[in-house]
Amino acid sequence: MTGGLRSVLGGTSDDDDTTVALFVDGPNVLRDEFDVDLDDVRTAGRKLGQLVVSRLYLDEHATPGLIQAAEARGFEVVITSGDVDVKLAIDATELALDERVDALAIASRDTDFKPVLEKAARNGIRTVAIAPGEYGRSDALQNAAHDAFVIEEE
Repeated sequence: MTGGLRSVLGGTSDDDDTTVALFVDGPNVLRDEFDVDLDDVRTAGRKLGQLVVSRLYLDEHATPGLIQAAEARGFEVVITSGDVDVKLAIDATELALDERVDALAIASRDTDFKPVLEKAARNGIRTVAIAPGEYGRSDALQNAAHDAFVIEEE
């Protein structure tokens, strides 16, 4: 199913000069109740500019079919036997500190990523919170980010 994308905090436009890193919290985004399609998540990232990093973080219980589908859609899949949130947060913060991108987008509903968005913003990187549906929206993430999007079912 293909969903829609709605900006909730103001618009951004496609900008090929803007480099974007997209980090997806798989266990919190790819849930049955959200019905989120990986293509919709990539579309959200591409609305911000050129995707130079596109990572999907999964735990060790991820199915081979999910991993294959994500890779086919252009995601670098990161599997961790530990806490997915910790690995994603460390990687995103490291990237933000290296200033290798213009924008950092995190797709999640988990407020654990609020400090990552705040640190990136303090480092001069535009931040975006992508929510997996209205039910999966985190006010804390939206308020910490420069912009926020909700992936909606059409």
